[in-house]
Amino acid sequence: MKEQGLIKAFTSVMVISIVVIGVVSFNIYRTKLIGPLIIMLGLIPWIPLKISGRTIRSTSADIVFGAIDTGILGIVALIGASFAGVLGAIVGGAVGDAITDGFAGLFEGKTAEYLRKQGIEEFRTPLSSSMGKMSGCLIGVGIVLTIAWSILRINI
Repeated sequence: MKEQGLIKAFTSVMVISIVVIGVVSFNIYRTKLIGPLIIMLGLIPWIPLKISGRTIRSTSADIVFGAIDTGILGIVALIGASFAGVLGAIVGGAVGDAITDGFAGLFEGKTAEYLRKQGIEEFRTPLSSSMGKMSGCLIGVGIVLTIAWSILRINI
């Protein structure tokens, strides 16, 4: 396994953040496409993981945490926006984040326990934690937006 220190993790987060912001900013008003696009962007953090020699499965506890955390946060923000516009989305997102961190932590811990029982290396490094959570967050909110705008046809 290659070195996975803080500098490599920071660089990976910065580069992927710039790519995600750029792609999303050019596609933000394509509501039917933005969810699937964000899901696809959620796969980009897997690249530095593979380069460093980590398996995607070994970071699944972080991916599960991110998907549950930001997926539920997206739901709460949509609900807040429907009741009180931008302020409702911000308050819903902020309060929802605290609540979802707790719930997502339950699943992250359970997934980590499962991986250890299966003999899968799941120890956390700056790179694996950041890339796993970033991937899960993008995938989770991408799924929520896909369901909200394509299946439920929610308008904001």
